Amino acid sequence: MSPTQGVAATQLHQLIYYHLDNDMLDTANFLAGRLHALEPRSGDSFHLLALSYYRLGRYRASYDFSHKLGANGKHLGCAYVFAQSCLNLGRNTEGCTALEKAKNLWVGKLHWKKHSETTRRHLPDAPAVYTLMAKLWQAHGDARKAGDCYIDAHKANPFIWEAFEGLCKLGADLNVANMFRVVHDGPAVTANAAGVPEIYTDDAPAHSLPLAQQHNFNQQVFTPSADPFNTNKTSGESGMFMLPQVKGKGSISNAPRSQNSDWDTPVANSNLAEDDVPMGVDMMEGEDVFGGPPAAPPRRARPGAHSEAVERPRQPALRGHLHASSDSLLSEDPVKPSLGGHKRTVSGQATHANTAIDPNAPVRRSNRLFGQNPTTTRTTRSAAETISSIASKADRAVRGAKPATGAKGRVGSTVGRVVSGNRKVMPQEPGDKEREKRVVSRNSERPLAPGVTTAVLQRAHGDQPQRVPDVQAEVQAMSDLLDNFRYLAVGSYAVARFDLTTAIHTFRSLPVAAKDTPWVLAHSGKAFYEAAEYGKAEESFARLLKIQPSRIEDMEIYSTVLWHLKKESSLAYLCHNLRDQSFSAPETWCAIGNAFSLSREHDQAINAFKRAVQVDERFAYAWTLMGHEYITNEEFDAALGAFRHSIAIDRRNYGGWYGLGKSYERMGKLEEAERHYRIASTINPSNATLLVCIGVVLERLRNRKAALANYSKALEICPTSALARFKKARVLMHMRYYTEALVELEGLRSMAPDEANVWFLLGKCFKGLGEKAEALRAFTTALNLDVKAAPFIKDAMEALDEDDEESEED
Repeated sequence: MSPTQGVAATQLHQLIYYHLDNDMLDTANFLAGRLHALEPRSGDSFHLLALSYYRLGRYRASYDFSHKLGANGKHLGCAYVFAQSCLNLGRNTEGCTALEKAKNLWVGKLHWKKHSETTRRHLPDAPAVYTLMAKLWQAHGDARKAGDCYIDAHKANPFIWEAFEGLCKLGADLNVANMFRVVHDGPAVTANAAGVPEIYTDDAPAHSLPLAQQHNFNQQVFTPSADPFNTNKTSGESGMFMLPQVKGKGSISNAPRSQNSDWDTPVANSNLAEDDVPMGVDMMEGEDVFGGPPAAPPRRARPGAHSEAVERPRQPALRGHLHASSDSLLSEDPVKPSLGGHKRTVSGQATHANTAIDPNAPVRRSNRLFGQNPTTTRTTRSAAETISSIASKADRAVRGAKPATGAKGRVGSTVGRVVSGNRKVMPQEPGDKEREKRVVSRNSERPLAPGVTTAVLQRAHGDQPQRVPDVQAEVQAMSDLLDNFRYLAVGSYAVARFDLTTAIHTFRSLPVAAKDTPWVLAHSGKAFYEAAEYGKAEESFARLLKIQPSRIEDMEIYSTVLWHLKKESSLAYLCHNLRDQSFSAPETWCAIGNAFSLSREHDQAINAFKRAVQVDERFAYAWTLMGHEYITNEEFDAALGAFRHSIAIDRRNYGGWYGLGKSYERMGKLEEAERHYRIASTINPSNATLLVCIGVVLERLRNRKAALANYSKALEICPTSALARFKKARVLMHMRYYTEALVELEGLRSMAPDEANVWFLLGKCFKGLGEKAEALRAFTTALNLDVKAAPFIKDAMEALDEDDEESEED
């Protein structure tokens, strides 16, 4: 490929991501086609082309273009898009196989904190792949493998809510109190000494040495182990995106140093510029102060050996300036400064009449840096240069500093441009002591020469006070966010497990700001619906639509709530609203079907539910409602087919199992009905209606003791269940436990005082107890409440009179 084509390919990559991020998918697809034509063998071109087709909803084209490099796992992006396409096309095992083959490309990768307004990762990490694999296995019907993948995804990234919801839908037994934690126990997620979980990094801490945090990146020592672009990494990702770690673990100061490495720069490992040699230091010629440990311990600096000017480093000179002759300075005493001073070089050094230019003098570091002699090797300053610096410092101490020349008001860095000696001597700043401690800790491995202070070392680099990241605040913020997630997870998990009391209490305990959100209101409405508190469920859904009028999700539950409340006008309004929002949504057609069912147009309701499953054949709730309409029309075979479709889509759809039990009960297959009712009750143990249905079947099977046990359990779950109390009282009367039956009927009378069946059963109970007057009064009340049942009630009253006559004859 020519250089021009390479640049064009890079530009096309950027343009494709730009249009994908801004949801201009047609343009992104067009550009991806141009990239594929330019690089027909590149895996990235296949990936971007398949990705653009997938975003457009053309799953078959996405499948075709990602198959070549995705099915065999050679390219991670292609494998991921290929698996997504397989999920939509129903080829679940192919997608799982592709991701398994590409496992070496994504395992161990974690991209936490890698996505922001300026950075992004276009390839998935391990939690994302685990989540997609879980969806594929769940669609395939393997709940165990799907659960394992969801657990791995949640352990690696607890913020993936899909993983938690997937576990809830699978019916996994979870300990939510131990979930959504900052510190995990997995080998890929540990915590460093600062308490920050190392889940933000792509590399394991034991195999990577991140760069130390500095403001000037060019001051880093690029050793092979610390090079951020080194390709010999465990995960193959750059170490530049890793969190700063505390010194002593993963710090660059503890990295092995290569003295003769090709990465060495003219700056020594002690982070000290070579030109910044302190004054008042006795040095032997050729000695390297900062290149390594001295041969002998340094001598103590004499009191007063350096003045305040020592604390101030010298700036590098301009290119082309030479040092003063060291020989003349060694042969004569230092020149005493006078008021008029001496002639000064551009670099600020004082000259003497006897000084001359030594051509053999070492080249200054500034000359090397500015390219005067690129091949010059690293040298050290001689003692003569140090004495020359001492003389120039003494001269500048007596004479006043001249103002620097240049444009008036110019601001900015002048390193390498400021003439030495033209800066005013400033006293030591109050913060120098703290910066000295930091510099000492950073350079603790090398002893400082006499007279060298940490302020000199710091100013030599131009270090500024570094803003240390508040790690504890970050961890606390993350912990608070996960605590909020955990609290919501408790309510969501309780709804999934049908622990309705816990769910309702959890959602009610939320603050007002969190309670009035669409997600919380929807889950509260579903919890009230499952608890048969339809009035409160209606309030939650009505509040939800007031906050989000365009809401489509969960509206099929709301329509069923209105069906139970017999609110035809509200249900009709909801249908019109959903039709305007999304005519082709399955929730819309479920609401329309419920409206037809409420108006007793069952054939039209069945057609509406058929339309819903045509739009989305995996919408299990529509199949369930269709089955109940078939039961109403006494089409039991069609009802069985509809219910079987629903449980094939969702094995934990207890409504489908209940529908199967109801169909078998109506068909007279009581044993099959009992079995399916029990399966539904196992899924939803908090539903009292299911226990009542089991009791009815057992009662018809002449097993009254087992039926009585189910009725009693149903009343424990829902003491306000009138149906369970009525069934219990009736079976007690069949078993001739009239006293216990009277207690239940008295409670039932207070709950439903206008129910004729209650008064009729109460009259029979009084008859069994021998209280003829109370029995006659109860029968009369029942006759007044239900005139249509007059023949049955009159027969009971006549039987009561016959019993009186027989007792009189006896």
